[in-house]
Amino acid sequence: MQRLQDIAIKVESPEGAQASHGNALPILHEILHALQRFSTEGEQSCIDLRSLPFGPGDEEELLRLLGRGEINVTMDALGESTIWETAFSGVWIVDHRNAEGEPVALQIEIGPVPQIVFSQQEDIVDAIDRLEAQLNDH
Repeated sequence: MQRLQDIAIKVESPEGAQASHGNALPILHEILHALQRFSTEGEQSCIDLRSLPFGPGDEEELLRLLGRGEINVTMDALGESTIWETAFSGVWIVDHRNAEGEPVALQIEIGPVPQIVFSQQEDIVDAIDRLEAQLNDH
């Protein structure tokens, strides 16, 4: 006779659905508070989704609830970064990948534009030098 603890039990989600741990709604509340602070105080913030105890279903649910807005940006610097505005102005998703295309970071940034999009001062100085050199060659 088989004992109860010897019977293998496999729990499966409905086809195509991933397990959720219920973390999407608390993050949405955090996003709401961050967006309110940005609106009233100008405080920008960033939530690193890779540092949270997120199940794959939670991440999928959060991204579904945030939706997609009108702006998409792709950058290629030491790997591809994809940035998109959510359906909520001022709330951005930033997905960083390494040169092999593996996920490195997934962040939500609250602000007018994600910080990674802005040109760095040293890059601007370098651009001035290169543009001057190009003009001098002509």
